[in-house]
Amino acid sequence: MDISARLQQIAELVSEARAMPLSTSVLVNREDLLELLHAAQDELPEEIKQARWVVKDREDLMAKARSEGEAVVQRAHREQARLVAEQEVVRAAQEEVERLLAEGREHARQIRLEAEDYVDAKLAQFEIALDKTRSDIEKSISQVQRGREKLRGASPAEEEFGTRQLEEEEV
Repeated sequence: MDISARLQQIAELVSEARAMPLSTSVLVNREDLLELLHAAQDELPEEIKQARWVVKDREDLMAKARSEGEAVVQRAHREQARLVAEQEVVRAAQEEVERLLAEGREHARQIRLEAEDYVDAKLAQFEIALDKTRSDIEKSISQVQRGREKLRGASPAEEEFGTRQLEEEEV
């Protein structure tokens, strides 16, 4: 189950909680809520592992690009050596080798740029997902804290001041 589903369970637990008579407060089973929060915390590392996987995937793509580039360069060097051996086409061989080397470098550069763009896009997606998850967790924690405060039975003046302060924080 992913973190969003865990947060949805927490929200449902709070929204389905039994209301206190003559109050907006609700009774939430502490063990159930803590169990859901711990499960959500346990699932956070999976998204971090996914981010690490994307970084590893980027490194693998970079290694592959380097390897392909080196293979192209090696082929170019072999081709150069063969052409140099043929004295009539020495000049033509040098031009061909330079072209192959440039082509190999360009190909390697293109692969590297594509790999970097891919990894950057994936990291941006993970950053958005993690920011949303963090925001959802912060909201849930805030709701839990407000619920606990209400359960403690704050005085009407404290409730009024706390409500105003919470409204200002949310803005």
